[in-house]
Amino acid sequence: MNEANAVLRRIRVWLVFFIVCLVLSGLTAFPLVTELHWLESLLKSSASPVPEHFPALMEWIERVRVGLDATDAKYPFVLYGTDWLAFAHLVIAVAFYGPYRDPVRNIWVVEFGMIACAGIIPLALICGPIRGIPFWWSVIDMSFGVFGVIPLYVVRRRIKQLEALTAPVKLAVPAAA
Repeated sequence: MNEANAVLRRIRVWLVFFIVCLVLSGLTAFPLVTELHWLESLLKSSASPVPEHFPALMEWIERVRVGLDATDAKYPFVLYGTDWLAFAHLVIAVAFYGPYRDPVRNIWVVEFGMIACAGIIPLALICGPIRGIPFWWSVIDMSFGVFGVIPLYVVRRRIKQLEALTAPVKLAVPAAA
């Protein structure tokens, strides 16, 4: 059982990492307007190479900031959608407590997360162009799915390993003569 405990511990470490990432992602979706002002100030600082070396990125950040400022000033209720996005991240993070408690029984949550990560790619490829998102930004969005699936894949493999280690041993019963 010592090996099973070690595998369980590794599963839980990966799950905590994934949960923390989801929570941070969710929490940062609440103050978008403020964060974008901070980001733009940071990128425009004299120490930043971004305006000189990545002018398209700087133009995109400025465009998004102007759009969010206008939306916040005239139609603040639209930003309520990003509040729901943030809430969804927090709720999904809570769902991963199930695999933390009982990984074998709740492997489906991990598999659901892997499917959701895969779904980010077609979403970005379809909706990005419709919404006028630059392709390179869609690639950044898609990277969340790619990088998100890595810890989940590791967790799923470890859960299968734990399942094999903890499966009841079935003894062959000799047939009665």
